Amino acid sequence: MRTEKVREVTSHVVLMFGVLVSLFPFYWMLVMASNTTPDIFAYPPKLLVGSHLLENMRNVLDNIDFFGAMLLTLFASLGVTVLVLFFDSLAAFAFAKYEFPGRNLLFGILLVTFMIPSQLALVPQFVTLAEFGWIGSLKALIIPGAANAFGIFWMRQYAKGAIPDELISAAKVDGAGFFRQYLTVGLPVLRPGLAFLGIFTFINVWNDYLWPLIVMTDPNRLTLQVALQQLNGVYGTDYSMVMAGALMSVIPLIGVFIIGGRHFIADIAAGAMKF
Repeated sequence: MRTEKVREVTSHVVLMFGVLVSLFPFYWMLVMASNTTPDIFAYPPKLLVGSHLLENMRNVLDNIDFFGAMLLTLFASLGVTVLVLFFDSLAAFAFAKYEFPGRNLLFGILLVTFMIPSQLALVPQFVTLAEFGWIGSLKALIIPGAANAFGIFWMRQYAKGAIPDELISAAKVDGAGFFRQYLTVGLPVLRPGLAFLGIFTFINVWNDYLWPLIVMTDPNRLTLQVALQQLNGVYGTDYSMVMAGALMSVIPLIGVFIIGGRHFIADIAAGAMKF
């Protein structure tokens, strides 16, 4: 009995330590965003929140079109996330629950593309989009990311163990075709996996810097990360203003993580109760 109590206390202590380590970067960002640049480089460093947060946030809004860049980034992130959830889950459902010629070969090719660095595709993608005339438009941010190998691999592995073959067989007996099986059998079971993939994709697109820097050629239509880079001066940088901009850009992600994480946990709990 005492051993179990010690294990329980130890596990709680380890978890609390992990939480504190995970939260410290956000707290430190808040500390730097609420102080001045000289305060950031002071020794010993200031560990408490300062009184310059609103001033630094006003400086951010004065130097860049923050909300315009945030709106563009929001549209791009939502567009890519919706398309990834649909196409990746559809392909994963087929790979996991259907037998067709060349299935293993196609999945192997998919895994090979997963291991190729994404930077190698920048030039071919840019040339292709230039031929379509999409450079500088929202389509250039959304269409190239409409599906990805990681999402298909993740959802395929999840679907393979989460969807019983008996449900697929019952749907076929009822006369359901592929898309009806996907909508009525696959999607309800795949919701926890889709919640994780949605959070992962949204955060990745929101934080992407390199691809928007290349394709968004209009200086008045920049994504958030590219706009924040403009806060860095040529001869000097106000790091407190930069950190205030970073803090402002992180706040929507925290909301997305809280909402998506709640659905993720709720769907897993509901699935556990059913089984």
